[in-house]
Amino acid sequence: MSRAPAELRFRYGVRGKPALDLEETQQCVRFNLSHSHGLAVFAFSLDREIGIGLELIRFNFATDEIAVRYFFPRELAEWRALPSDSRAEGFFLCWTRKEAYVKARGAGLHFPLDSFSVSLTPGKPEILESADSEQRSVCSLNLRQDS
Repeated sequence: MSRAPAELRFRYGVRGKPALDLEETQQCVRFNLSHSHGLAVFAFSLDREIGIGLELIRFNFATDEIAVRYFFPRELAEWRALPSDSRAEGFFLCWTRKEAYVKARGAGLHFPLDSFSVSLTPGKPEILESADSEQRSVCSLNLRQDS
């Protein structure tokens, strides 16, 4: 069903995730967005929740102190095993994959980050290990911003 933009209404989940407010009989477009340092990315799907994360790779932010606080033990071990020149990329692969997953769940950072894990080695397949990994997956895009 087509609608004019002015006719669109939104509802919000318990943790504030927006969704189109449609009748139950209508196919629902799900969406999510993320932005970082002048870039934005939007994701859309039909009738299934979606989350997306975007971050500029910043070498000074990818620290052991932050990884210890937010990474699952398996993720931390995988990150520490990376060569030093791959650590910043691995850090942000983990960070954005975790962000996308919790956003898809509609829980934001209220979802326990130690209840699931993601792979983070650059160039290796994306892996999600969670209680619902049979119904969900993660996928990474490499977006280059020209200077």
